[in-house]
Amino acid sequence: MYERMLNKQESPTIEEMAAYCGENAERFSLLNDWLHSTFGTERKVVFPYGNQYGWGIGHYKKKKLICTIFAENGAFTVMMRLTNAQCEAVYSGVTAVTQRLIDNKYPCNAGGWIHYRVTGPEHVKDIKKLLEVKTTPTN
Repeated sequence: MYERMLNKQESPTIEEMAAYCGENAERFSLLNDWLHSTFGTERKVVFPYGNQYGWGIGHYKKKKLICTIFAENGAFTVMMRLTNAQCEAVYSGVTAVTQRLIDNKYPCNAGGWIHYRVTGPEHVKDIKKLLEVKTTPTN
């Protein structure tokens, strides 16, 4: 379950990735469209980190990576790097599931990588909160 698209020789279309997500295909498409329309991200089909990650859609703003959304069989995973300050800013406003992901992020400098698997509608609200804090400029 949740196998990724790992055949590096065949680049899938965005539509093929969405279809691969099965019951979460619409959520996959809506989240990608939301990122593009809300934050003006540029979308690229990518095979970024080696064979275990597979194909995904990278979202970039002025060449800066916002997140990568990996298509999975029946789901999808959003991978993003957040600073500790960004995590603290959203922590009290997200579910316990999301708090655990923040608590267990893969450390990187003053923050870390979060891998958020979306398997249903309850995850979309929190992933949007994380992406909003990621794309909000700091003053």
